[in-house]
Amino acid sequence: MNISILVFGSDKFLANLPDQIRDSTTFSVEVIANLNQAVSRIQITPPDIILVQASLHKSTDLCCWLKDQTKLSWIYCILFEDRPEHLCQRNWEWYLDMTSTALKQGADAYIWQIPEEKIDNKSAMSANNRLILAQLTVGLRKAQKYRDLLQKNDVLSAIALADSLTQMNNRRALESDLPKQIQNARTQKNPLSLLILDVDFFKKVNDTHGHLVGDRVLQLLSARLRNNLRLQDIPFRYGGEEFLIILPNTTGEEALVVARRLNRIVNDQPFTINNQLTINITISLGTACLQDEDDEDGISMLDRADKYLLKAKSTGRNRVISSNYLSHVPHLQPVSS
Repeated sequence: MNISILVFGSDKFLANLPDQIRDSTTFSVEVIANLNQAVSRIQITPPDIILVQASLHKSTDLCCWLKDQTKLSWIYCILFEDRPEHLCQRNWEWYLDMTSTALKQGADAYIWQIPEEKIDNKSAMSANNRLILAQLTVGLRKAQKYRDLLQKNDVLSAIALADSLTQMNNRRALESDLPKQIQNARTQKNPLSLLILDVDFFKKVNDTHGHLVGDRVLQLLSARLRNNLRLQDIPFRYGGEEFLIILPNTTGEEALVVARRLNRIVNDQPFTINNQLTINITISLGTACLQDEDDEDGISMLDRADKYLLKAKSTGRNRVISSNYLSHVPHLQPVSS
């Protein structure tokens, strides 16, 4: 993987680091010498590793700031000691005290960057470079573990937000996504609608053919819905045989058109369960469009669509009802053949 390195220091400081750090196939390196710019860069696009030049103004402030950022705790920070007044010290007790201070300030490692002219043999220079590269390896491992953790969390989140039967988004996902869609619609001043649909007489399917057949009907229905939605539409299994679809950038009139089309698509063609069994089903639908008085979580909007759905079911089923429109098609009860 390509590791992102932010160098808080000068170009001269970077030039004194091992040549391997500037290998563009392994590391992506950016040099910043201003604290505010560095903080902004870290907040927008966090690097994997930060190399800090101790002699640079406010280098300690950057380490302290980074330590306080809980969400950035995975970034590996290496403080390089290049201040001449410190490098001339030969007292091990002093060195250990400086290392302790650096780690408390937020650095994950503290390394002396001894200028080449101060090292009297190539062996010592090589050893210093090996130490630096070893610390980079530690940072690389930490970055890889963090990325692996993110990937696992993404998988777990996907599992938690997916309905296991239909593979649609579940109600928990809806509770997270609908407020975001409402906020986006209001910020961008775009319309937003949703529709709720319910399978008519679904209990009769379960009672007649069993719950496994009922589950298969829901799977086939969800697939048919997904295959006939627009790219912008977001479907959810709301619960049981009830589904909900968010319709971004869609007016109430346009939502009615979408709902009527789905009603017709489900009604027109029976669902093939196996070679011996096909089942006709119909759906009832209620739609609602976002209003200025609706709450930010979408509860009132959901309640309005649900009331129209209940009205569709109580007035004959197999129909769409919204605030101003009623659509009716000939009623069909589920039958097998």
